[in-house]
Amino acid sequence: MSRNVPSDPAAQAITRRNRKVALIVVAVFFGMVGAAYASIPLYRAFCQATGFDGTVSRAKVAPKATLEKTVTVRFDANTRDLPWDFTAEQTAQDVKLGETKLAFFKVVNTSDKPVTARATFNVVPEQAGPYFKKLQCFCFSDQTIGPKQTVEMPVLYFIDPKYADDFETRTKAEVTLSYTFYPATDVPATPAPKG
Repeated sequence: MSRNVPSDPAAQAITRRNRKVALIVVAVFFGMVGAAYASIPLYRAFCQATGFDGTVSRAKVAPKATLEKTVTVRFDANTRDLPWDFTAEQTAQDVKLGETKLAFFKVVNTSDKPVTARATFNVVPEQAGPYFKKLQCFCFSDQTIGPKQTVEMPVLYFIDPKYADDFETRTKAEVTLSYTFYPATDVPATPAPKG
């Protein structure tokens, strides 16, 4: 079976151009679909790298210098669509810039089955995001809490001394660290520590 190929050179040029346009449209379509799937992890990586929108970043080591300037860190705990009671065990801590502090949160699974959830987090004011650093946090992985289980979750953090030099943050004496747990649906769970 032979294909109908126009013998007219002008018609052949139009056919080639139409095929080229069709290939470009298909390539753009798949490129846009790929960009849509990549946008969430790329946005998350951008926010963690820059502190954009109050996103807190992970640190490997604490700073060596500690300043006398202190900031009050307040803690906020929330859940969405979960049978959990999630609370901060302290409402606030005074922390010197560069000082490593430990805060605790408590989760009680009030249901009769294990529940896996993921915590999102941010700080307010948003300008504090690049300077608020976590060394250890339950928010780095999904958490599975057994039925009627109570778990204590630590957060080890510091505020970078550069906070005192930034004109947008140097006058801010208070930072709120907020967590919200959501049901996890797509990633295998990491069991929560016993507590």
